Amino acid sequence: MTFIRTILLYFMEYKLLFFTFLISIFIEVAYLMIAPLSLQYLIDEAFIPRDYRIFTIILCVLIVGGLVNFLAITFGDYSLGKLSGVVIRMIRTELFLHIQKQSLPFYQRYKIGDIVTRFHTDLGSMERVIRTIFPYFLKEIVSIPIGLIILFSIEWKLTVAMLVGSTLLFIGPKMLQKKATDSNKSFKESQERFSNTIDEMIKGYKTIKSFHLQNRFSERGSKQIHDLYSTGFNLHMINSLMERLPLTALMLLNGIMLGFGGYLIFNSSITIGEFVSFFTLFMIVGQSVLNLSVLVPNLIDSSVSFKRVQEIFDYKNSLYNPVKGVDIPSILSSIRMNKVSFGYTNKSDQLHEVSLNIPLGSYIAFVGPSGSGKSTALQLLARFYDPKEGSVFFDDNDIRDINEGSLRKLTTLVTQDTFLFNTSIKDNLLLDNLDATESEMIEIAKLVNIHDDIMSWPDGYNTVVHHEGGSLSGGERQRLAIARALLRKSKVLLLDEVTAALDPPTEADIITLIEQIRKYKTIISVSHRLKSVINADLIYVFKEGKIVEFGSHQELLKINGYYHYMWEKQNGIVTDEEDLNLFMN
Repeated sequence: MTFIRTILLYFMEYKLLFFTFLISIFIEVAYLMIAPLSLQYLIDEAFIPRDYRIFTIILCVLIVGGLVNFLAITFGDYSLGKLSGVVIRMIRTELFLHIQKQSLPFYQRYKIGDIVTRFHTDLGSMERVIRTIFPYFLKEIVSIPIGLIILFSIEWKLTVAMLVGSTLLFIGPKMLQKKATDSNKSFKESQERFSNTIDEMIKGYKTIKSFHLQNRFSERGSKQIHDLYSTGFNLHMINSLMERLPLTALMLLNGIMLGFGGYLIFNSSITIGEFVSFFTLFMIVGQSVLNLSVLVPNLIDSSVSFKRVQEIFDYKNSLYNPVKGVDIPSILSSIRMNKVSFGYTNKSDQLHEVSLNIPLGSYIAFVGPSGSGKSTALQLLARFYDPKEGSVFFDDNDIRDINEGSLRKLTTLVTQDTFLFNTSIKDNLLLDNLDATESEMIEIAKLVNIHDDIMSWPDGYNTVVHHEGGSLSGGERQRLAIARALLRKSKVLLLDEVTAALDPPTEADIITLIEQIRKYKTIISVSHRLKSVINADLIYVFKEGKIVEFGSHQELLKINGYYHYMWEKQNGIVTDEEDLNLFMN
């Protein structure tokens, strides 16, 4: 199995611990196999002849061997604990960092429940294998060949008969293996779907209550819980069969061995001591074979989990990240888009050969109807996506060649869907901004008119945010988001419909705030409300993925084009596309 090889590769990175563990396994298995062999000599050489000297020697060897075995097991457990711990930590860390490096398409493909079940269920299954099942598997794999060699040395006829009969142990698991894999995959997918429903239900509880959707979610949840029951029951039955069938075959094989062994004793082919030694060792080897068959369902479960985790590892970031990116110079003159085309899918494009120029230190607005491409253009400037054709330039540097850290330091994006962490207001404002002081934080909070609100809360700036800011008003969340962006002291502020969901007084406050900070920031604001951007230095008008006009508010009104139509429509003068045609003519 591929994941077994992968585990071995991880283990080989810690050679000393791994080899200590392997040596302990060999010592443990050697003692386990030699102890039954001593029964032959105890019966034939000590008990029957009543030879105390031989009895004492064998007893002393067993005691010394037992002590050595105990020490080996102790060192083995210690090395396994350390080894499995660091490997699991490594896999978790690599997966966590890999997900953090992904771009937006990754999070559009995988839902929260999909990712959470990878970390919780799938990594839990892999951890169980790495800590317990895989070491057990190695031990049994070593035990079987050593045991067979000793069994052949005692009585080859019985050993051959045992090998022929042992095929019964593997027939059942082999026949059920594909069904077990499919059932395991179905069960994990059911877990994913249910996790996504729980996530959606918790995050959308206000919408669910306001639209009285409890029955709808109850029906969906009941169906998914029933699917979990069905797939879980099916998985349980298949796993039970995979465990019971080998056990039944082993019991049948025990009877065959007793019958054939008795026949050999009656014909003086082996001694009683040899048979007792052989049968005891046969039981140990048989138990090892049985244990392997019992481990198969767990290995199948882990192989499915490994494939699901590996699927995440194999996902390639759609954004090209250079090993050594270019740092954006401290003095920057412009940001440009040169014939940029982009589509979220291969079927259609949201932008068609868009070109624009943004002088640093200016206030720029992107306007247009819904679906016109204005927010898409902003996301390309923030490099959440890369253009399909054309390029985005910061001066003469292609955005794809720029160091991500340098780009994030220069630009900060604020959206209408403000996300706040479930921590204090202070931590939400500062985040990892080590350069910002508490006095600067308070000064910025006053600037965005949120300081008095914060001080009215029970714990002030130490007030803990709950439900990702759901307990705060839209205006409060938006002000906090803008304050957080200003504290980062980025030169370029990207605003995506920041006033879209706000009431008129709060919107007016945000517009006033933008006017205050435009003096020392480059502001690129996306808005469908034209009144909020009339003071912009330059307005780009988007329609159907293209820039149809650009200029200042007054210049665009004089053109009598699409911007003029939108302005008249938002002010109630024209109402539909026919009015637009009349207006344009």
